[in-house]
Amino acid sequence: MNRSVRGRESRAWVEVSLAAIVENARTVARIAGARLLPVVKANAYGLGAVAVSRALEAAEPWGYCVATVEEGAELRAAGIERPVLVFMPARPDLFDGYLAQRLTPALDDRTSIQAWIAGGGGAFHLEIDTGMGRTGVRWDQIEPLVDLLDTPHLEGCYTHFHSADRRDGSADTQLERFKTAVARLARRPPLLHVSNSAAALRGKAFGLDAIRPGIYLYGATPGEGLPVGKPAVALRARVVSVRRVPRGDSVSYRASWIAPRATTVATLAIGYADGLARSLGLSGEATVLLNGARCPVVGLVTMDLTMVDVGDGRAAVGDVATLVGDADGQGNTLDQVAAWSGMLQHEFLVGLGPRLNRIYT
Repeated sequence: MNRSVRGRESRAWVEVSLAAIVENARTVARIAGARLLPVVKANAYGLGAVAVSRALEAAEPWGYCVATVEEGAELRAAGIERPVLVFMPARPDLFDGYLAQRLTPALDDRTSIQAWIAGGGGAFHLEIDTGMGRTGVRWDQIEPLVDLLDTPHLEGCYTHFHSADRRDGSADTQLERFKTAVARLARRPPLLHVSNSAAALRGKAFGLDAIRPGIYLYGATPGEGLPVGKPAVALRARVVSVRRVPRGDSVSYRASWIAPRATTVATLAIGYADGLARSLGLSGEATVLLNGARCPVVGLVTMDLTMVDVGDGRAAVGDVATLVGDADGQGNTLDQVAAWSGMLQHEFLVGLGPRLNRIYT
């Protein structure tokens, strides 16, 4: 993937403000009163795990969270030396990879814990399921593992909230379940961490020893009423065609938009192969910013191209349209564009395709 500044000369690109990501990291750490354990899995939500992790070194995190051994190996190859916790439940047949890359596994059953310790493994973290129902040992079934967990290899315990973005009391219940399970251990591990972005932004009660912010770092709002991070992402595309469309003419597949008046339609060099929702223009709500005007997306987004209604505004081949971010005193937030797309912000970011250059500022 080309990440050079020459990306601005290309058809479409993603701009990533590393300074904003670091500022957001420091903000959420201050609110939670805990150390950082940033989530950079899925290539840092599509923005580039190596570049993001290197930038976050300035915030002095405890370590980083990834989903797979391969993601951890990428950070090691880039020179990241801090602990790297791999969320995917570890299998004994993969332990050689963890050891070779000095990665920290997440373990949750007797067989895996025994094999890890017997094989000369170092630190591991125990995942405790407090209601997510996905992975981890249940909070009320930890007793059979207590003997094995009486070991200095147990570096941390963690859980995952299923609804920290909602004020429904579920996060409080899960936190109490987590604390109850940890209290049954013979020794408290050095690192307890439970908070994603939404929980961390609710304050020190959920901070414990470390927090695992993800989406907030990248400029999205993790829940209603929670602090808004500094925008960190912009998505832009060039105009590759401009045409006058008579009233009644159709645009895109299935004639999915009919011009209600004579108008100008500009075609942008970005499509659903780059991560846009094919249906983005059907509701009439989605807009892009072009030459100081807010232009509606019209018709079905095609694989490589997207059409916008310029009206009587200016548009020329080579002009730059902004889909996410600020331009000419206006802006489309990541939250808003994700909503227009019918996606979570996480989905939208990780869906931004590899054809898009990532440009770091």
